[in-house]
Amino acid sequence: MAKPTIICLTPVKNEAWILDNFLKSASLWADHIIISDQMSTDGSREIAKKYPKVILIDNNQQKDFSEYGLRKPLIDEARKISGKRLLISLDADEIFTPNFQSKEWIEMQNLPEGAIIKFPWINIYKNFEKFWDYSFSIPVGYMDDGAEFKSGLIHAARLFDPTKTTKVVYEASEIKILHLQYTDWERMKMKQRWYQCFEKINYSHKHSIDIFRQYHHMENLKNNDLKEVPDEWINIYRQNGIDLNHLSVNQNYHWELTILNYFEEHGTKFFKELNIWDIDWVKKAKFYQIKNPERFKDPRTIADKLIQIWLLKTQKNHNNRIVRKIDKLIKKFLSY
Repeated sequence: MAKPTIICLTPVKNEAWILDNFLKSASLWADHIIISDQMSTDGSREIAKKYPKVILIDNNQQKDFSEYGLRKPLIDEARKISGKRLLISLDADEIFTPNFQSKEWIEMQNLPEGAIIKFPWINIYKNFEKFWDYSFSIPVGYMDDGAEFKSGLIHAARLFDPTKTTKVVYEASEIKILHLQYTDWERMKMKQRWYQCFEKINYSHKHSIDIFRQYHHMENLKNNDLKEVPDEWINIYRQNGIDLNHLSVNQNYHWELTILNYFEEHGTKFFKELNIWDIDWVKKAKFYQIKNPERFKDPRTIADKLIQIWLLKTQKNHNNRIVRKIDKLIKKFLSY
């Protein structure tokens, strides 16, 4: 069978903190890397232009976030490349383990059109010495058959219509995705704050407690959940001049201004049940030179704060029967 062209598809918005490492990694296995930039202001575009395999396109039409709007321009651009195409959809904070000559790589390239490929998803902890996983794989590989792309609003399909039936689903096991979001803990926390606000706005049926439990999953970690990062995940990258421990650090993140805009549109009280008030939004508003920054002070009542303390203290045991019962009572008798 003809060897497919391997195309990496990656949306980018202010990913300079990790983009060099990502592109160095992807350049080891991809024939082309399509970067769809969403008006980055941190130098991401300039970084992308340094890499010969990169095809840089603009995605500045998306006013409101959606997975479809994020991924569709990438797929359209990939389909301009003729011949058989193996599409791999990775975010900038995801890299493969460096076993690019493994049997699985060969098997993947011989799959029929329409095949879906799943990879184990591994979370690297903030010190880069430990990792944890949730024992599931994510479908980010697709032997393109030209089918119409469909997706959802958030945490949805990256490459294909999720309702599409296929005869071939390939489950990789040796090749894993290293998810590096948690290596910059402060950046991750800000992204989780944005996720919570986005869900509150777009999923009115969803309880704030359920939003909390979903976006504080990293608080579940126990010592025995963490495992040592194997040397083989790191050494080949080091030999290729890729220092995964070296990341740029930023104290201000693009989600901050988005959240402040949400406050402008909906008012701070709309978000008072969310655990996003552990930073000073008045100070952030002053930094972004927004008028009347005092409008963004913490709107929570004492009851709100006490409930959030309860949620934090019980997060590691939130599936416990008693904890679930108390969560249910809070939902029933309070605004939560």
